[in-house]
Amino acid sequence: MAEFEDRVTVVTGASEGIGRALCLALAPQKPKLVLAARNEERLNALKEEIEAIGGQAMVVPTDVTREEACKNMIQSAVSGWGGIDILVNNAGRTMWTTLEDLKDTSIIEQLIRVNYLGAAYCTYYALRYLKASKGRIVTISSIAGLNGVPTRTAYSASKHALFGFFDSLRIELLGTGVTVTMIAPDFVLSEMHRRAFGSDGKPLGTSPMQEEKIMIAEECAAMIVRAIENRERVLITSSRGKLGRWIKMFAPGLIDNIALKAIRARK
Repeated sequence: MAEFEDRVTVVTGASEGIGRALCLALAPQKPKLVLAARNEERLNALKEEIEAIGGQAMVVPTDVTREEACKNMIQSAVSGWGGIDILVNNAGRTMWTTLEDLKDTSIIEQLIRVNYLGAAYCTYYALRYLKASKGRIVTISSIAGLNGVPTRTAYSASKHALFGFFDSLRIELLGTGVTVTMIAPDFVLSEMHRRAFGSDGKPLGTSPMQEEKIMIAEECAAMIVRAIENRERVLITSSRGKLGRWIKMFAPGLIDNIALKAIRARK
């Protein structure tokens, strides 16, 4: 039996980017996938792709910024599949503006709601089912959740919050059989960069990244699958991310300069 066969696996932000790639990477093992995001059309298209390769999926359109929507999505998963084995908190948005240039301060709250509160709500309502299955909580943070990144103030804050929340929850869950895996990707090729908030609060529309030089979502998804399978504590997807975690302890000024250089190089 494959590791994920018949495992009820909820993935938020499943309609594109890392979430979509992760669902397609898991599908051949035939988990019972719950596809959650706002765009129902894209979710239905993904469901068809999953089923075409022998996978199983159900679509639950969900806006994770709304607590009631998170609750209903979890209940739909339980009603449809009988429980939850794996929760992947992946939904997220980003920004590309310095705080000084920011004209629409609502961006700060919007990013906290999507990136942090959405994961907190989904986890809260899924927790009793995950305890029953001795399941796995997987949360997609970022290397910006480990170090500060210029032009990402509110985004980085939301991703730091995820580490604080789930590191604390991991301790609360000791002895229950439920594990917590934190994922800290470096830049990944995704529509998220095109949808990044600019200083005026509107999506950029075009990616500011050198996309040919950053990791593709499928490569990131393959790494995440292994981390979930092994119930790893933390996965950092790049060498500079891993190195930065140690440099920060001994030479914090150096990691500041590395982050600034990465943003200026846009890769």
